[in-house]
Amino acid sequence: MRHTVARLFITTAAALVLAACSSTSSRPQPTPLGPNPDKFSIKMVWSLGLSAVDFPLDIKVQGNSAAVADGKGEVVVLDVRTGQANWRAATAEALSAGVGFDGNRAAVVTRSHDLLALEAGKVIWRTKLNASSHTAPLVAGGRVFVLGADRAVSAFDGASGRRLWTQQRPGEPLVLRQAGVLLAVGDTLVAGVSGKLVGLNPLNGSIRWEAPVATPRGINDVERLVDLVGPAFREGDEVCVRAFQAAVACTNATRGTLTWTKPSAGSVGLSGDTTQLYGTDEDGTVGAWRRTDGERVWSTQNLRFRGLSAPLALGAGLVLGDAQGYVHVLSKDNGDTLSRISLDGSALAGAPVLAANTLVVVTAKGLVAGLRPGN
Repeated sequence: MRHTVARLFITTAAALVLAACSSTSSRPQPTPLGPNPDKFSIKMVWSLGLSAVDFPLDIKVQGNSAAVADGKGEVVVLDVRTGQANWRAATAEALSAGVGFDGNRAAVVTRSHDLLALEAGKVIWRTKLNASSHTAPLVAGGRVFVLGADRAVSAFDGASGRRLWTQQRPGEPLVLRQAGVLLAVGDTLVAGVSGKLVGLNPLNGSIRWEAPVATPRGINDVERLVDLVGPAFREGDEVCVRAFQAAVACTNATRGTLTWTKPSAGSVGLSGDTTQLYGTDEDGTVGAWRRTDGERVWSTQNLRFRGLSAPLALGAGLVLGDAQGYVHVLSKDNGDTLSRISLDGSALAGAPVLAANTLVVVTAKGLVAGLRPGN
């Protein structure tokens, strides 16, 4: 993830996206780090190098495999136990979103608005999208689903690339150049569209339910922006999400009902476990909410202004990266620092993921690393 405060983009009918950047001259200095308490052992067990990752990378894992990619279009499916590549594909095309992966087929979106599907190191098909996309495609059930920057959700046949349906939803004219929400919950496709979670029938795109997470407010387009940002946290039928700079919320994705919502000024996604939901605010405050009702359990400001990634709950710890290239492990009980490890000095390109007892992280400079807790 990039950690610039205002990642706002205007989408026209032709899906032209223009950046609105914030000034860096008045940013507060990152909170200094104290001594590493080293109460949670974590070490790098393998690494490999890619080119720089300059798009919102969504690392997908299936079993012992993870799919990653870089900004120049190299896609790698690797064994998370060893870091060895199962296959590589050099598309030689700059990417804007990826990687979708179901254990066999991968999918990415290029900056020229092409959707590519890959298997065993080869592009098996490509098709032109109607707009750009910054959310990794969802590869599931023999289909590839895409959430476009024009707030359209589309489905494509996974074997041929034939477009099956498109569901266009209305929304505000601004979108974020970062990953949104697109996942499967049972037989329902769940997408974040503006400030709503929308449940769709994956067979034909028909709307099953809509759950409002945040409502556009303000007098200009920037103030009214309420896009949902990934990653979302899912357990069973419950999906918990963040609305950009507005709220965190949990929804029952079977009934399409909002369980609770709480104000929260953050811009990256969430993680959770059986009892708590975890997230970072835009100023670097890290906190936990109770899953049942959204009441705040704890918060810490020890990492303020450090440009934090979305977190990942890992055992007794909460793992997240900062813009200076550190991966921090905090206590899930109270947010105290347990440990940290330094990578390559650059921010994480996406939220960390876990597979086969290995934490997989990718940095903006292209370092792919396997981190493993141990004694």
